[in-house]
This record gives sequence, structure tokens and C-alpha cells, in this order.
Amino acid sequence: MEEIIQYFPDLTETQLKQFASLEALYKDWNAKINVISRKDIDALYTKHVLHSLGIAKVMPFMPGATILDVGTGGGFPGIPLAILFPEVNFYLVDVIAKKITVVKGVAEALGLTNVRAEQKRAENIDEEFDFIVSRAVTNMPDFVKWVRGKVKKAQNHELPNGILYLKGGDLTEELAVFQKVTLFDLSDYFSDEFFETKKVVHLGMKYKV
Repeated sequence: MEEIIQYFPDLTETQLKQFASLEALYKDWNAKINVISRKDIDALYTKHVLHSLGIAKVMPFMPGATILDVGTGGGFPGIPLAILFPEVNFYLVDVIAKKITVVKGVAEALGLTNVRAEQKRAENIDEEFDFIVSRAVTNMPDFVKWVRGKVKKAQNHELPNGILYLKGGDLTEELAVFQKVTLFDLSDYFSDEFFETKKVVHLGMKYKV
């Protein structure tokens, strides 16, 4: 929890309480439905919460924005982002029902009224969003195919509407087929060694495969 306060010092009392509640909530849910690996649960704030908030370091969402989190798993990056941006609307989807059960339980316990969650494939969503976020659920070319046509044309943010994708390692080959790609190294924002190879990939709306 200390690392969250370190990198996001302007949190409200409500946000501080919500972030502080995450560890107990996820440990409780994880005992019933395994959504986080056993080795990672003790590093929840670094490997899951702070990692998710890396998106916020490169893209401060505007109030009223709509965000789709594809393959959210137990609620990452959607839940931490929803805490940080209470005036932004988040739609968290995953194909595995038990993971969505966890997401709904956590969101309800935290009192997050800006989160809706559903068991659904991205390809079957008939809506448009300002941004689509995810944490390395598949390679980028396949991901783009899943979410094609689901980004709004309106441009109200610092970066063009599009995809914000958390990914690690060498992405040169995987991203070679795209135009208008920007990489943000999370090591520029967070000092923990976990972030040395972690990035946020921004792919603008006018991406081309």
C-alpha cells in the first residue's frame, strides 16, 4: 500500500480506504476462486495494483470517459483505475464467469458505482469506448482484431482515443505491423525492479493491421 501512496500522493480519504481494502478482499476471494497466482498475492500492490495504475501515469482519463477492460481477470487493470478515476465509467469483461464473480464482489465491497462487469467476449460487445485497456491477454495483432470498431472517434484526451495495453519484454516484432504506436516505459515512473521491462503500449484509433 505504501507504494500506491508514494506514486499517487493526492488520493482522497475514500480512495485511500478503497486501495487499503484491496489486499484483504483479494486474499479472501482468492481462497475461494483462484484469480491471482499464490506467489503474486503477497505482492498484490506492486505486481497488480501499481502495474494497473501505470496506465494512469501516461493517460489521465477525463471525467465522463468510457473505458473497456478486456480480459480483466480478477479486475486488472480496471478496478484500480476505477478507484483512481471515480468520474470515469469502466466496463470490465472476461470470458470466465468465476472471474467476473470476483470482479463484481470486489467492486460492490469497495462501493464502486462506476464499474460494470460481465462475462462476455470482446468481439460480441456492440458499444464504443474512448479507450480499451488490457493486461497482456494475447498478442497485439489478435487483440486489435477483437476490439476493432469499438473506439469512439471523439478526441478529448492528451493521447488519441485507442488502446492502452500493459505488456512486457521486447515488443519490436509484435508491433511492427502497426502505425501510430507509442511505447511508455513504466521504469520511467516506478522504481521497483518489477517494472524494468514493463511498458504501456498506446495504439491510436487509426491503427492499421
